[in-house]
Amino acid sequence: MAADPAAVARLVLDPEGRTWRRLEGPGGCEAWLIGWPPGAETGWHDHGGSYGAFVTAAGELTEDSLSVALPTEGWRSLELADGVDRHRVLPAGRGRAFGSHHVHQVVNHSATVHAVSVHAYYPPLPLMRRFSRDGGTLRLAAVERAEEW
Repeated sequence: MAADPAAVARLVLDPEGRTWRRLEGPGGCEAWLIGWPPGAETGWHDHGGSYGAFVTAAGELTEDSLSVALPTEGWRSLELADGVDRHRVLPAGRGRAFGSHHVHQVVNHSATVHAVSVHAYYPPLPLMRRFSRDGGTLRLAAVERAEEW
């Protein structure tokens, strides 16, 4: 999908907010085509225990992630150790896969260009945890269930 310019171009882009379209994912995966206007970001989040992968199809995205597995429950605030931050710039055609305990944020830093990406998750997302971050402190902010999106 990400290598098909015609398919990517069919996504309606909004100048102010992210847009998305659910796709038929292979082998029971949940997949999404997502449009990112300039300056759009996800905020810090995880994928509820699902494995995932995404690739930038157009434009450029930046991913900031943590190289540490967080507990799945029983906490509201964690102090992060030095050296756990990772930073990746993903231009069109580049992507990454991640494990079931991955925490990240994805940003379109461009001031003028939309980005488009394709995401796949297995098993399909049961929930997403949203986090706030203040320096080395990560706080659980919200839990979104699949039926909410």
